[in-house]
Amino acid sequence: MGDVAAPTVVILAAGQGTRMRSATPKVLHGICGRPMVLWPVRAALDAGAAKVVVVGGPDRALEGRLPAGVELAVQAEPRGTGDAVRAATAHLGDGPVIVLAGDVPLITADAISALAQAHEASGAAATMATMELADPTGYGRVVRGADGGVERVVETKTTGDASAEELAIREVNTGVFAFDGPRLTTALEQIEAANAQGEYYLPDVLPVLAADGGVAAHRVDDPDLMLGVNDRVDIARVQALAQRRIVQAHQRAGVTVVHPDSTLIDADVTIGEDAVIEPSSFLRGAAAVGPRAVIGPLTTLIDSSVGDGASVPHSYVVESEIGAGASVGPFAYLRPGTVVAAGAKIGTFVEIKNSNIGAGTKVPHLSYIGDADVGEGSNLGAGTITANYDGHTKHRTTIGKNVRGGVDTSLVAPVEVGDGAWTAAGSVITEDVPPGALGVARARQRNVEDYDERGPGEPGREEDG
Repeated sequence: MGDVAAPTVVILAAGQGTRMRSATPKVLHGICGRPMVLWPVRAALDAGAAKVVVVGGPDRALEGRLPAGVELAVQAEPRGTGDAVRAATAHLGDGPVIVLAGDVPLITADAISALAQAHEASGAAATMATMELADPTGYGRVVRGADGGVERVVETKTTGDASAEELAIREVNTGVFAFDGPRLTTALEQIEAANAQGEYYLPDVLPVLAADGGVAAHRVDDPDLMLGVNDRVDIARVQALAQRRIVQAHQRAGVTVVHPDSTLIDADVTIGEDAVIEPSSFLRGAAAVGPRAVIGPLTTLIDSSVGDGASVPHSYVVESEIGAGASVGPFAYLRPGTVVAAGAKIGTFVEIKNSNIGAGTKVPHLSYIGDADVGEGSNLGAGTITANYDGHTKHRTTIGKNVRGGVDTSLVAPVEVGDGAWTAAGSVITEDVPPGALGVARARQRNVEDYDERGPGEPGREEDG
């Protein structure tokens, strides 16, 4: 914020959500993988706020959900925005205070900084963020005085609240304010309940502050920054705008997003330069993609990391690590706890769970590897299965370096295959295979001559029972 005094930012998140039709508090609904309330919290932190205070309800639903250093104030009853700010007064100092709602997820650090700068420059007791809308229906109108300052805000919720002239005003109240902290505290003590329900509204401090230093206005050029959320239709609307912002930020940082409209990238995803995100790919949670990696098409990464230059087409990856230069897919499924080392190959229709796959190792196709440790340079044939569960307990399989597994090999854990060992095709390995040995565990083949020429019941056709 430059030389501007860093403000305390108060975010109102209590008593909201009546139109969400959900057991989850409104401000905890996700927007691009991040709870709604954390969007303004992150913006305030990025703006360099001296302190961030979130006002929550008595259920303390936000406890444990806020970043370190962010303070939680509790509004005992849902008695309006003015009462919510009152609940935070013990957290306020002598400096400026910015108040915004927890359901305005698109507000940015730049917008908060600009309001702080405008407030300091005005020298007023309060500065209201306003915006001009082509259709201001439903918003409180900002009535300015002859000197250009804010005279009052006229609500328009019911017929008769505003005159025809006031309804023609297109400048509206955003619900975001900057205040002189001590004057705000004093004004909050002077306002009266606005209705029979005993609710206190924050804009009611403006007439008090107009007589004690004046009220200025700061117009926000982009109305999208102030979009609020009241229901799931609004969530979809702001999520689309947030998603566009996220994708464009990655593109400007050197990432190729081939088809943004079919791609979902959560807010906390990181992507390196020259990475390519192919169409219909979803990067969720804390996914991290290294430089020059290629993700997709049709790949989902959830809380997983992909190393430099790796390739992950048409696969589903959850809480896993994929090393540099590795190849996963198409049609692979990596489940939690999987680590694929550098240069390894996980091929088509392969499922891996809670396993370590060594550098350069290949699991080319049609296999299930669960609870296993596979050394580097091994090659497991098609149809390899680690039978990791005996009906009561999960057991691990250990496969050494440079192992050559035959097709349709089942490894019944706990079992160990030594370095450089081999398994014969179709084997069910139940005992350890020493290093360099060949493990064979299958019935001896018997050929019945002239089988096709014999009729039912004739010798050699006993199998026809």
